[in-house]
Amino acid sequence: MSTSDRPARQERLASLVLAKRLVLGLAALATIALAAIGVGVWAYQRQLSSSHHIIDVVDKARLEANSLLADYVDEETGVRGYILARKPAFLQPYRNGAARAAPDRRELGALVALDPKSRGLLAQVDATTARWRQDFALPAIAAVRSRDRSFATQVTLVRGNVEFGAIRQAFARLSTGLAASAAASAATLSGAETTFIVLAIVLLVLLVGAGVTAGLALRAWVTAPIRLLRAGVGEVAAGHLDYVVQVDDPPDLAALARDVDAMRVRIVEELRALNEASAALSDANEELRRSNLELEQFAYVASHDLQEPLRKVVSFCELLARRYGDALDDRAREYLAYAVDGATRMQVLINDLLALSRVGRQTGEFREVPLAEACHAALSNLQHAIDERAAEITVGPLPVVMGDVALLTALFQNLIGNAIKFNEAVPAVTVSARRDGDHWHCSVSDNGIGIDARFAERVFVIFQRLHGRDAYGGTGIGLALCKKIVEFHGGHMWLDTEYASGTRICWTLPAIGAT
Repeated sequence: MSTSDRPARQERLASLVLAKRLVLGLAALATIALAAIGVGVWAYQRQLSSSHHIIDVVDKARLEANSLLADYVDEETGVRGYILARKPAFLQPYRNGAARAAPDRRELGALVALDPKSRGLLAQVDATTARWRQDFALPAIAAVRSRDRSFATQVTLVRGNVEFGAIRQAFARLSTGLAASAAASAATLSGAETTFIVLAIVLLVLLVGAGVTAGLALRAWVTAPIRLLRAGVGEVAAGHLDYVVQVDDPPDLAALARDVDAMRVRIVEELRALNEASAALSDANEELRRSNLELEQFAYVASHDLQEPLRKVVSFCELLARRYGDALDDRAREYLAYAVDGATRMQVLINDLLALSRVGRQTGEFREVPLAEACHAALSNLQHAIDERAAEITVGPLPVVMGDVALLTALFQNLIGNAIKFNEAVPAVTVSARRDGDHWHCSVSDNGIGIDARFAERVFVIFQRLHGRDAYGGTGIGLALCKKIVEFHGGHMWLDTEYASGTRICWTLPAIGAT
């Protein structure tokens, strides 16, 4: 093994120490918790079983025994009334009691089926009841029905009371047995509760002890080293970049501290490089500021000093044409027209370039601008061209956006003006907008000559013309200006290459309140 590999191997072995400690501690806690759950489930099952036996078996059995005894009492009452009154109507309680006794007996038998003692006492009740019916009730009913003159009413009633008393005694023994069963279950329930409480206290003590031990271990192994590491990181975060982050134990947190300190060293080095780059960027910004100042001075010169000679050229050429027009031949007049046209186009070109350069520099503050107002202002500026070509302009509902009203007016004016100009039929122009997420999707569509999809990007480049000046006038700056206005407002512009009925220019603008 090489010398360079040995520290790395020792660090990997040492980094397992804290993990093993935590695993063993968690395993001990888990074992205690599982034992607590197991004991609790066992005690709960005992309590549930005893409670179930008392409530769902013994108590119901006692109620069913009372109900069955009431059925037999009804039978005895019906027989005695029938014997005394000798009328069939008095036998009805006997029939009713017998009808109820059968299902009550089945229910009671099902309840005591798992208790041999109670089952034996119920068998004694059954035997006593059967004997009363066979020896007293049925013979007495038959004798009354047959009007047997030898039937002794008082003697029979006395004998019936004695035999039915045996039934009551059998039920008393059954009730006593059920009460004893309930008492035994209650004792079991009480014992289970006591066991549960004792075990819960023992397990609680064990859990508290385990928790305290785990807390002390975590404090020594984890929280204290982490606090030390956090303090070191806090010092670095507060700007003390020379502070060395160091933790000695446990080994894996010590390795983490070394990594954090290595990151501190890299940050210091990168910060030094960043400061050097920042100084260079500051120099570049100063150079850019001077360059922008020179451009502004050039724009001022272009807007004043350069246009003044052009205005003189146009004025004097027009003056020559008026004063000496009769003395000039056709070629001379043609040359003068060329000079006037060139100077005029140069003025338009300078004005367009100035407008393009002012976007983003000499604009007002953004405010809420109803696009409908900007569009109508543009239509007002284009009214002569609209009337001349009898153009049909359809403006749909337009939103309110944040922007510069002058630039947005220029945007609509250029797009609608192009739609009217590049059209060989009666122009039909549609302005529309729809919400698309956090942006408004706007478009200007026309029925004009259209733009080939091959030139979808080229048309937005300054001075890029697809037609000669003899076919369509212009400087080739309009769409470039529109794109710059849209991008200045946080949107983007493109040509809809799928629109086949003319030209459709689309752009987006952020919706008010969009993130």
